[in-house]
Amino acid sequence: MNSHEILKFCLERGFLLDNEVLKIFNESGEDIESIKLIIEKIQNSTNQRIITRRLFNQNREKVFQVLSTLPKENQQQLEKLKIKLGLSIEISKEFSKTDEPGIFIYSADRKEKEESGEGRVKILSSVLSNTKKLEVDDFTKHFRNRLLEIKKILQGNSSLKNLVSINKLSESRQGISIIGIISDKSVTKNKNMLLEVEDLTGKIRVLINQNNPELYEKAEEISLDSVLGFSGFGNREILFASDIIFPDSILHERKKSPIEEYALFLGDLHFGSKLFLKNNFLKFIDYINGKVPNTPEVKKIKYLFFVGDIITGVGNYPSQERDLEIKDIEEQFIGVSELLEKIRKDIKMIISPGNHDGVRLMEPQPFLKEKYAWSIYNLKNAVLTGNPARVNIGSTDNFSGFDVLTYHGFSFPYYANTVPRLMKEKALNCPDKIMSYLLRNRHLAAAHSSVQHYPSEDDEMIIKTVPDIFVSAHTHASAVSYYNNILTVSVSSWESKTSRQEKMGNEPDFCKIPMFNLKTRTIKILDFEDDKMGEKSPN
Repeated sequence: MNSHEILKFCLERGFLLDNEVLKIFNESGEDIESIKLIIEKIQNSTNQRIITRRLFNQNREKVFQVLSTLPKENQQQLEKLKIKLGLSIEISKEFSKTDEPGIFIYSADRKEKEESGEGRVKILSSVLSNTKKLEVDDFTKHFRNRLLEIKKILQGNSSLKNLVSINKLSESRQGISIIGIISDKSVTKNKNMLLEVEDLTGKIRVLINQNNPELYEKAEEISLDSVLGFSGFGNREILFASDIIFPDSILHERKKSPIEEYALFLGDLHFGSKLFLKNNFLKFIDYINGKVPNTPEVKKIKYLFFVGDIITGVGNYPSQERDLEIKDIEEQFIGVSELLEKIRKDIKMIISPGNHDGVRLMEPQPFLKEKYAWSIYNLKNAVLTGNPARVNIGSTDNFSGFDVLTYHGFSFPYYANTVPRLMKEKALNCPDKIMSYLLRNRHLAAAHSSVQHYPSEDDEMIIKTVPDIFVSAHTHASAVSYYNNILTVSVSSWESKTSRQEKMGNEPDFCKIPMFNLKTRTIKILDFEDDKMGEKSPN
């Protein structure tokens, strides 16, 4: 395809094409007329002077409408084009496209799924791999996007009256509100808390008086780089806060499916470790395959979530090689795949990465690397996502299904060790408290120091849509709870307590699997540590 012809076409119509998009179109294999049609229709519908990859993402529905008008014989090239533009997720398994842009339904047997309505999995959002060279400007765009996205959420809060931009503050005013990102936090000599808050127009100091203990306690929970709202009085120099508004996550109902199915939540297998509890995991496989007497419910188990660290990896901490049974990462994936292969094929296994799984440590994290994890990709009933991911399960023609947010939880230790309340509660052993904190802030790792950040322009660590279920791992502590009607689940470990965990004071749980009934919402904890099984109903 001729790049010069595409550029000439754009210039004649008074707009420009980003180099990245030009390269994608040039390598797409599409004919020049189809490319011109796509570009022209997107420009006409958005009126933007510069056509960028992000513009395509922001106008997904319009893009899909345009693509649907192109000849059917071009569909294979179009699918590749959508993947390169970041509009679709490439999955090396059978999938069917829904009418919703960018959403895929996965099923091991599509025909059976469509007839029964059971076992349906949709990947709503996940992390695509990006090898772009990072620049300082990428971080600027990243934080700007975070501010704007969470500002949209906060603007719907009626507590923020007379909302103004920071640069609009001049003379002393009463009853005003601002929204901004926290860039600094300190305590004055008078024991008041002083915050530096920024928006796109400027900075301001926000003071929280220690004589207001309720507000001060609220302010203690503030982390750097989070986006919050403040109400109070003041001028261009300082705002005296009377209230702090968190973006928060709230569901107004706990939905129930018309079909009785079960979802199970696992993670932190750490296969390849000398301490991997293989016999316990084999007991679980026997159970799920119906080999344990008096367990009729197993036939209704349709979803298994593996929330990261399915292998123990290599080089993750000093002297890890002493703890390894298998010292090669590819061999670890092959070994864990042989176990997962034993699980019956009508169950969907939704697998996301963690920090031990050989992907980049920077978050968000893309899919498992096929170079090492090809054996996982070969599992017919495996559905791979990035970290974090938003997945919908159990939808039917008359039921929207459950939106499940999965996040491995690498940011958890940071918050457990810096937020005063979480420190008092020893939250690493009560991870549901950390999960509630993140839901309240609508971000999985807002503080720049909490994880290594990959500064994608669209901050994929924002909790943009409130989930029905939030699942995490990493702490090796089992916890099931509710926060504002959102079910929070933290999974236990399948690796015995390590000397490193002992030094850090971790108290892991072992071989416990929360099982969620989609119809009744009952939670049953399956315990394969000592063959005990018990019921648990979170409040």
